[in-house]
This record gives sequence, structure tokens and C-alpha cells, in this order.
Amino acid sequence: MDKAYDHKAVEEQIYSMWENKGYFTPKIEKSKKPFSILLPLPNANDPMHMGHALFTVQDILIRYHRMLGQPTLWLPGADHAGIETQYVFEKKLAKEGKSRFNFDRETLYNMIFAYVEENREVNKYQMKKLGFSLDWSRYHYSLEKEIIEKVFQTFRKLHSDKLAYRDERLVNYCTHCGTSFSELEVKYIERKDPLYYIKYGPFIIATVRPETKFRDTALAVNPNDKRYKKDIGKTFDIPSLLGPIRMTIIADEQVDPKFGTGIMKVTPAHDPHDFELGKRYNLSVTPIIDFTGRMDFSWFFERKETEDKYRKRAEKYHGKKVAQARQLIIEDLKEDGLLLKTDDNYSHRIGACYRCKTVLEPLPLPQWYISTKPLAKKAIEAVKKGETKIVPKKRFEKMYFDWLENIYDWNISRQIVWGPRIPVWYCLNCNPKIQLSFLTAQGDRIIGIYQDLKNDFNFQVIKTGLQSLIAPKDAKYQLVDGLCKSCQGTEVLQETDTFDTWFLSSQWPMTTLGVNINNPENSSKDFKYFYPTSILDTLWDILFFWVGRMMMLGIYVTKEVPFKTVHLHARVVDKHGAKMSKSKGNVIDPLISVEQYGADALRMALILGVGPGSDISLNEEKIKGMRNFSNKLWNIGRFILISVGEKKLPAFPKKLNSLDSQDQKMLKKLNYVIKSTSTGIDEFRFGQVSEDLYHFIWHDFADKYLEQVKKRNDDRGMLVLSYIYITCLKLLHPFMPFVTEAIYQQLRSTNLFSSLLHSDSLMIDKWPV
Repeated sequence: MDKAYDHKAVEEQIYSMWENKGYFTPKIEKSKKPFSILLPLPNANDPMHMGHALFTVQDILIRYHRMLGQPTLWLPGADHAGIETQYVFEKKLAKEGKSRFNFDRETLYNMIFAYVEENREVNKYQMKKLGFSLDWSRYHYSLEKEIIEKVFQTFRKLHSDKLAYRDERLVNYCTHCGTSFSELEVKYIERKDPLYYIKYGPFIIATVRPETKFRDTALAVNPNDKRYKKDIGKTFDIPSLLGPIRMTIIADEQVDPKFGTGIMKVTPAHDPHDFELGKRYNLSVTPIIDFTGRMDFSWFFERKETEDKYRKRAEKYHGKKVAQARQLIIEDLKEDGLLLKTDDNYSHRIGACYRCKTVLEPLPLPQWYISTKPLAKKAIEAVKKGETKIVPKKRFEKMYFDWLENIYDWNISRQIVWGPRIPVWYCLNCNPKIQLSFLTAQGDRIIGIYQDLKNDFNFQVIKTGLQSLIAPKDAKYQLVDGLCKSCQGTEVLQETDTFDTWFLSSQWPMTTLGVNINNPENSSKDFKYFYPTSILDTLWDILFFWVGRMMMLGIYVTKEVPFKTVHLHARVVDKHGAKMSKSKGNVIDPLISVEQYGADALRMALILGVGPGSDISLNEEKIKGMRNFSNKLWNIGRFILISVGEKKLPAFPKKLNSLDSQDQKMLKKLNYVIKSTSTGIDEFRFGQVSEDLYHFIWHDFADKYLEQVKKRNDDRGMLVLSYIYITCLKLLHPFMPFVTEAIYQQLRSTNLFSSLLHSDSLMIDKWPV
């Protein structure tokens, strides 16, 4: 053995040996119980970060169960990551002075596809660098043709069961990213904004959004508020910046009499509460802000008789971004004596885009939804019955129940290009009011209603240059491509909304293993053998986004849970407990750490001493310490090789009473460590197990017992020393696979340890008992 352990000289070579010999690929053996884990999908375009390095937890479980002799599958994959990938690509376009609106959707899709493909292989390479024993022969990508077709089948099944439907509601819309988000994806932040007190005829209302006042449809008061009880049901002419508006006072128990003046304006097109209130009172939903985040007064210009003063004001506001228009409106309110006062210290909660931090606009838009209540009910029952266990139970089971018991219907529509389009088709002749956006052959961008455009642009021009379409809420549609079923017309376009990425990934356990959506009993051999999977290990913050949704759709399609145990770990933080971020300058790049200290050092540093569900504190000193531990392991092996010399070790005695008392005492400790390691891994106490192994090997074994054997200088002591050492290598292998395998191969190459080494590779040797 070399004097020092050089991780750079062995890691790549060892991984290639494992992969080439097929150790990662399990065989289906019906007489044996399988063990399976699906890798949480890293983004296909996402470079490795510490969250990915925490896949170490799964590799520990996989290597442990493989050594137990179980057919063990760790299935890798990558996610196209819809909005996240498109957002990154659009930033790239912006640097080139371009935007998504310069391209038709097919061209843009192909550009993003090529961009992702350049980087997708990098992700695989990086995971190999950390020693992850994934079955690359079963690798899947979320945009594979077979995967997408199964996702389409699930959608059609949901639609057939009346669980997928189309409706127009207020959505959380990012005017920068150009798409809506589900409620779960909204990032709520506290901030201060001016609260404006504005005169509304005989009343005064308080609002942070004066710009939406042009689409107010009523005023609401609490029915128990004595100040306004007499006014409920009455209609008033309210002076406005664009002329008087007639508004009726309506009752709403949710109005807080203590907020502002106790009376609020109702704008159904721009506030979720007002939208629901508008349904009760049959109020119109007419937006004043468009999907680019600009003020839209085109409706006002269509009026035949308007005073010049009002028309000039509308022209001044029209096309302005909201923040800019707000200031102009405030100035005009002051001019008309309608702004009474301003509270500049008003604090409230607003929704922001989790990607670009733009304040989201509540906007009315027809979208596709999944009815989740009936799906959630079965997902709740499965955990209550113990069909799926959540670990740590105390911390996360209640969180799981709270979300599913109060779940909203799931908006699965995204107004982006990067992802599978929802398999729905609209006939333009049957739906002449469809709004279209497309590019001509000359590159001109055309936006308008089909009935207004069809005489100037033929269907092929529209289809070729198509960017997006918005069909009315009551539009006729069909779930198959081809001739229109109603009019037999050929002018049919597919929905341009793509599926929410989570809709694809929520079916991952089924689609990757080869489920037959329409008849699960006729699914692939892999599905029948490995589903339900054994364990899902992931970060707790996607308990709702991913875990709960996989439970809902998995049970819906297969009548079985997708996994038997959900293990939720926490985030990686720095030594001060702060979340790692580039802006704070406390990020540790896993690939740099692997290059400097070795994959084993990083893996062990991530796991050592971490409590279940606790934040994972990581710093360079801890990684260096685990590099030193790798060196310690190597040096012990080198000492044993030198000490054994040319003498082949005999078989280990079955009866231990002939051994020295020191040997017997140490073997008893070893038995305790074997048992506690096995039990600890079974119970997900990886932090405690790794810490116990570290202390046993470094202190009990190396500092004490090894020194005792040195002094004794007898063959029996060297045999026991070697036996304990090789057993420790096996116990440590799931945590530190490279250095343990490198030592195992060194010992194996001498032929002196054949009585203690039973396989070609430590990876497939038997777990100690």
C-alpha cells in the first residue's frame, strides 16, 4: 500500500469497476424481497449543490440493503423543471438582447431542449463523483416520449372521472415569467406599502391598490357594523377619476370593521376574496391590468361619449406598469380632492414569484385544475392506516395531514413553452373568440382574437408561428388531435398551456417503473416487482409539492401507495446555522470539496452527528476532519499488511473461549457496534450511527486495541485485529464507499486475507452479523 491515501488516484477507477461489473443493476428474484428507492429528480440543467450531495442518505440505505443480499434498485432520473429551466434560459436570451417573444413556441422549445441536453450529462457525471450507486441502466428523463404518454393517460383518466376540469378563476400570475402558479408556489413576504384613504362619494375607503379602482363593482361592509347597516342594498353615484360610477353597498361578514374605515371596495378581477364575493352577488369580473403587468384602458376608449379630461387621463395611464400608473393616479386623486390621507407605515403580506421575486398579480384566467379533495382523502387514510410511514413522525406527520385536509384544487396549467403541452385541442371555427399570439414569416408579433384575424392570416401562418392561445372559459375542446368532432374542420390547435412540472413528477414512481395507467395489472416486470418502492428520502420542504401529490396520484392510479416509508431530512446550513446562499458567501461547492478532500470526507461530514430532522451543519473544518479519518483508515490497513507480512491468515475460530481476554472484550464491543449500526440504519439514525462508528474505529480500535496487539506480537491477536478491521470496513462502506473499497482491494490483492474476504468487491460482500 502507498504511504498515504490518494482519493484522486482511486475514486474514478473504483466507480468504473462497480459500474462495469453491473453491481448497481439488480436482478428480479421473485424468491427475495426487493428494496427500492427513486432518486428525487435533480433538474436536468441544474449543477450539483449540497442538496444533491445529501443523496448520500439514500446511498447509505441502498448499499446497506445490497449487502444484506436484497435485490436493490436505486433508480436515477432528471426533471425538465419547466419554469425553472425556462427562467434560466430566458436570462441567457436577455444577455443576447433577445426575449422569448422573438420566437414561435416550437423554435423556442427546441432551443431550450438543446441547451438542456448540453448540460444533462454533466449532472450524471457529478453524481458519480460522489459515489452514488445508481442503476444507470434504468435512468429516465421526464420528457421521454414514453413518460409523457403515461402522463397524458393519467390526465385523460382524471378527465374521464371528472377530476380534471377547466375553469376561470383568479390565478397567481407572474407578469415577468409569464405564467400562473399554484398556491403552494407563492412566496409570501411582509412589506410596507402606503395605505391610501380615498373618498368614495359619502364614504371613505382605505386601500393599497388605488390603480384597480376603475374596475370596482361594489362596496362591502360587515352586516353587523352599525355605521353602515342602513346603507346595505343602496346604490350610490361615486365620483371617479374617469367619471362617476354607480355602486351598491353589499354585506360581507369577512369585512373587518376595524380595518381602515370598515368599508372596502370590491374588485373581483384583482383580489381572490373579492372574486369569491363577486360570485355570490353576480358581479362582473373585468380586469384593468393585463398579463404583461400593464394598465389596460382599451375598454374605456370604446365608449362613444367621454369628456376630454377623462380620455386624457385614461391615455396617460394606459400601457403603464402598475407601479408607475399608481403614482400618476395618486397625483390625480390629490388634484380632484379625493385623496384624504396616507399611512406610509402600513405593513401587509404580499405574494411574490418564488423564481424572480416579482409581485404576483391576481388575474382572471381559464386554467386546467385537478379536483384534489377525493384524492387527498385516500392519501390521508393511507398514512393513518400505516400503509405509508412518515419519519420523523412527530415533526412531519401532522404537517402532512394539515395540508391534505385543507387542500385547494390544483392548478396544473403553466403558460410556458418548456414542458409537455396539455393534450387538449380547440377548433378555431367552433371557438372564434380564442385569443392568439403568433409570429408571421416576417417576424411580426400578432396578438388578437381569431374572428378578427382570420381574414388577414391563414391557418398555417397562425399554426407555424404560434406562441400562445387563451380559449374562453366555455370553449369547446376535444382530447384527441385531428378533425374537429363538431364541424369536421381542420383548423384545430393544441392547448399551449403546459403541465405543471409537479404533475409529471408526482407520477414518477409509476411512470419510471413502467406502469400501465389504464390497467396496472398489465404493467412491466419492474413495476410488479419494485412497486410500491421501499423508501422515499427527500428534503422536508417538498412534502406538499411532491410527496403528498405522489401519494394522491399513486393511490388513484394503482390503488397502492407509491412508497412504504417517507424519510424527510433537513437542509444544509453553515457552522452558524445560517442557510447557505451565494449572496451570503457561505456556500460550499460539493465538487470542489470532493476534489480537495475526497467524496468520502464530504459524505461523512454531511451525516456525522446529525439528529433526525435536524438542520445539517457543514463547514470546511468538518470535511477536513473526515479526510483525516480516511487517512487513519488507510494507515491502519497499511500497518496490518506490513505486520501480517507473508503469513496467510487462518480461518477465524468459531469458538472464542481460546482467545485472549483483550480479544474477547473487543469482539463483544464489535458485536454491539454491528447490532447498533444495523438497527440505527433501519431507524434512520444515520448521524448517531456514523458518530459511533467513527469513535469506535478511531479510539476503541486504533488508539487502544491496536496498540495492545502491537505489544503482544502474536498471530492470534493479528487475526482478530484483521477480522475486526475488515468488519469495520463493511460497516463503514455505506458511508465511505471509496476508501473502504480501496483498502478491501489492497487486502484482497495479497491473497493473505482470503479467509476474511468473501467477494470480488466490498460492495457486494455480506453485511456483518
